[in-house]
Amino acid sequence: MSRFVDRGANIAAVVGIGMALTIAVSFLMVIPIDPAYLVLAPLSGLLIGWYGNQRAEQLRSRPGRVLVNAAWSGAITAVTFAVLFLGVKLFFFSLDPGYRDERSGGSFTCAAGPACVYERYQAAEGGAAALAEVGITNVATFTDWYWDGQMGSARLLIGTTVIAALVGGLFYLPGAPRVRTALPPSGDSPSGA
Repeated sequence: MSRFVDRGANIAAVVGIGMALTIAVSFLMVIPIDPAYLVLAPLSGLLIGWYGNQRAEQLRSRPGRVLVNAAWSGAITAVTFAVLFLGVKLFFFSLDPGYRDERSGGSFTCAAGPACVYERYQAAEGGAAALAEVGITNVATFTDWYWDGQMGSARLLIGTTVIAALVGGLFYLPGAPRVRTALPPSGDSPSGA
């Protein structure tokens, strides 16, 4: 146990990083479904907030420590989810070559990167009108608008995941042990026989 958080919370934070990596690969790269990612991040936080305290065998009489453990492991998990989200978005935003299936009209003729993403958004049904309605008229204004939206999603990921981790810590409290269980000295049987 450290001064601020228990070892179990640090282990839970590492588990949270692994969960974030697995979910990011599954729902941002293999099958790009952003809403699933935005739902699974807080659920992961909920689990991590509970798990960090379970792993530390935190006592029911220490609700402050339970919440600190949950907040710590949840914050590490949340920031990992947000960094991976923004990293994948940056990767695809920077390298979009403009490829589009022939049935959809063929490839865009644009410089790879933001210009192709802008063309892709304009080509979507009602896209050009919707972009113009909010004042997006060129690649520069589109880029600002795009990243403002992605940063908003990252903030949402962090906030909801940390809150869910705190809720996970609160869920841990009712079932937490009242006293620390002592292990019998080595060589002794639990029954004393």
